Amino acid sequence: MSTSAKNVPAATDVARLAGVSQSAVSRAFTSGASISSKTRSKVMAAAEELGYRPNQLARSLLRGRSQLIGVVLGNMENPFFPLALETLSKQLNTHGHKTLVFTNEANQQADTSIEDMLNYRVDALILMATTLSSSLAEQCQAAGIPVVFVNRISHAMCCSSVTGDNDHGARLIAQHLVDAGYQRIAFMAGIETSSTSRDRELAFTDALIAMGRDKPMRVVGHFNRVGAMQAMRQLLEQAQRPDAVFCANDHMAMAAIDVARYEYSLTPGTDIGIAGFDDIPHAHWPGYDITTYSQPLDALISQAVERVLSQSNQYDAIHTVVKGNLIMRSSTSPTQ
Repeated sequence: MSTSAKNVPAATDVARLAGVSQSAVSRAFTSGASISSKTRSKVMAAAEELGYRPNQLARSLLRGRSQLIGVVLGNMENPFFPLALETLSKQLNTHGHKTLVFTNEANQQADTSIEDMLNYRVDALILMATTLSSSLAEQCQAAGIPVVFVNRISHAMCCSSVTGDNDHGARLIAQHLVDAGYQRIAFMAGIETSSTSRDRELAFTDALIAMGRDKPMRVVGHFNRVGAMQAMRQLLEQAQRPDAVFCANDHMAMAAIDVARYEYSLTPGTDIGIAGFDDIPHAHWPGYDITTYSQPLDALISQAVERVLSQSNQYDAIHTVVKGNLIMRSSTSPTQ
């Protein structure tokens, strides 16, 4: 039976056709509710005939929970974040939650997207590669909506965060490059306002200085391919060009490798060392084979999911650091 947009079947229509009460219709569509198999079958048959689907948003208003987790992504170009979104969606689904996804400019304030999301009565917010204002963070806290940053740290006191071990990872990469014999080392930053890029750069620079090395040469790749290619050309055009480059993520390291190999005829790992951070699947590809520090995605997302679902502690901001590992591949020389 077809219906027009102006004549959408309601639960009362299903109840009338099935010969049951409206509450029986509601129980038939509620997982775990008490209802006989015979009555459920009658309701489902009537619903199929009428083309009825329960209004989940209306049902959520009755429950006081929408089962929706709002997600704002600020950098879809970097393969790390689509993979993170896929992992997040799967993990939330096992807990009976769905994701409502908005995209945003990389590392820009997500206030407008979040204000739109709040109209959908999301139960919590997860932000990746984006920021929000302190005032909106306080509004979320007042509304009882937990906010968790993944791979970023917020200055808002009420927002939790889950990050990889930026400090330890950057120090291990510095140690590896020095041990491999590199002398002129450079750092390719991401976005200047990014806590991720800043933390990796500070630890990397501090580790080099502690080993008696100069501060690294510095360029900014803006966490995107075009920016990273331009930054790599800037480094390689110098009279004393670097013999090793640590890029703040694997996505930029891939661009740096392409520039070195195809524009300057340099072989990564032989003529120049290039390292990244994240250990995205592309870093394993034979054409790149990037030395990097891993961010265990399943563990990162599990921690974020735990935070947004821990409603009893929604006002307590917790900052979790997930350990990774240094993975040495052929894009850098082996340790001497």
